[in-house]
Amino acid sequence: MQAVMPKTLTLSGAKILIHTLKRLGTDTIFGYPGGIVLGVYDELYNQNNIKHYLVRHEQSAVHAAEGYARVSGKCGVVLVTSGPGATNTVTGIANAYLDGSPLVVLTGQVSANLIGKDAFQEVDIIDMTKSCTKANFQVKSVQELESVLEKAFQIAMSGKKGPVVVDLAKNIFTEEGEISSSASVLNTIQSAKPLKSDIISALKEICNAERPLIVAGGGVVQAGASNELIEFARLLNIPVVSTMMALGAYPQDCENYLGMIGIFGQNSANQAIRESDLIFSIGARFNDRITCCFSAEQLSRKFIQLDINQNEISRIIPAFIGLNGDAKDILDEMCSELKSGNFIKNPHQADWLVQARSLKSKNKINKKISDKLHSFEVIEKIYEFTKNMNLVVATEVGQHQMWTAQNYKFSSSGKFITSGGSGTMGFGLPAAIGASVAGGRVPVICISGDGSFQMNSQEIAVCIDYNLPVKILILNNGYLGMVRQLQQKFCEGRYSETRISNPDFVKLAESYGIAATRVSSEPEVIPALKKAFEIDGPALIDFVVEPMEVV
Repeated sequence: MQAVMPKTLTLSGAKILIHTLKRLGTDTIFGYPGGIVLGVYDELYNQNNIKHYLVRHEQSAVHAAEGYARVSGKCGVVLVTSGPGATNTVTGIANAYLDGSPLVVLTGQVSANLIGKDAFQEVDIIDMTKSCTKANFQVKSVQELESVLEKAFQIAMSGKKGPVVVDLAKNIFTEEGEISSSASVLNTIQSAKPLKSDIISALKEICNAERPLIVAGGGVVQAGASNELIEFARLLNIPVVSTMMALGAYPQDCENYLGMIGIFGQNSANQAIRESDLIFSIGARFNDRITCCFSAEQLSRKFIQLDINQNEISRIIPAFIGLNGDAKDILDEMCSELKSGNFIKNPHQADWLVQARSLKSKNKINKKISDKLHSFEVIEKIYEFTKNMNLVVATEVGQHQMWTAQNYKFSSSGKFITSGGSGTMGFGLPAAIGASVAGGRVPVICISGDGSFQMNSQEIAVCIDYNLPVKILILNNGYLGMVRQLQQKFCEGRYSETRISNPDFVKLAESYGIAATRVSSEPEVIPALKKAFEIDGPALIDFVVEPMEVV
């Protein structure tokens, strides 16, 4: 019997691009048009399946796509033009690469016959992004467009997720090519799986240890493995700490949760690492913001490392046992093994649990240094007001980010959207926009500092354009606060170029058409929040806080 060949369509490259994006599940694009990509924007105009969100800066398009990806679990998509349009995406791409967020960034490029000839707005975005992408491709012929897009999405969504750049020569948008009309499902590359013997060995070591400790990292969130982590910790009844990127992956109100580790972490969490005799790391990178708090000996007594990225295992800390694979699958298998009853726990673990829990009594208590409103008070009040709303909280980068991490108690996974590995000021507002879009226009909190907010404050126009209920909460202390704090400690109070002049944020917001208010005392906080959340759309609150408060 003769095989039935799939039907093909002959379309322009611009049509092939939109057709393939739809087929790969794309329903949202964040972007900014330009001359090179006019053909693609014309096709977007003629269809209704993909919604385009016009940002005000290309960096914001990438951050918004990352916020969208983190909340939706889909691949974020960005579309920009050539030259500065492409180069403006690099900061966002680097951010997504370090934090493992899946993106496909489509950049316009000059026509294939002009590449390498310094044509108007030509840049080599491929070489520029090699160090901060999982892969990048340059498409010069329409015939390779469909297959390259499929490959880009597959790479972005497989293993440790991350950004992929697809650079598109202008000529392909008008060239015609054939495309398959049959529907297909995107297949991701299968993750590695450790030997069962290694899983058994790891479980034996954890059960035999006197003072075992689980360190949950951002990989738990990326893998959607929160439930498996909770079950695993429950079966073993041992203490859990987390990195900043994993806040909420294990409920922070659980008695066995000791807090966030690292330079701005809780004393209880850091001390538990120092006193443990075995660390089970799940999807944590252990970068310098963590390792600087410990001696090498404290981290490597017995280090069992589970990570989806083979290159991550033993990269920072030598692993006694390495488990390369998907955290959700491996934890699920470990739970099944524990339920078999074949593992006997060291009886000393009961004493260790009591000891570890007692460490929380030594955590520092926030203290006011003046009669002014303090940032930690604002975060505590925000949490008090929103704790039953199950909201996504996005932050910019700086002191306010750390006050949020320390004082807002996340009870579920994926609700804390922040820039971890890169520490990108300007991330929070566009990421909150993407998060709101991903949730179907749901309210999202954006906690910002006055310095970070001004990096991409123009994106409040996007909130108005699409009536997105992003609640922008600025902790306004008149300084680049984190740098000022470092100057206070290391430069004897010489505050070089960290005192900043700010616009009137209330008037700025109102000029865009956003309801705004200013708060300068503790009794005003809850009423202002109530008013902001009563608005079906964006709102801004300018909290004027103590300038010399430190994290």
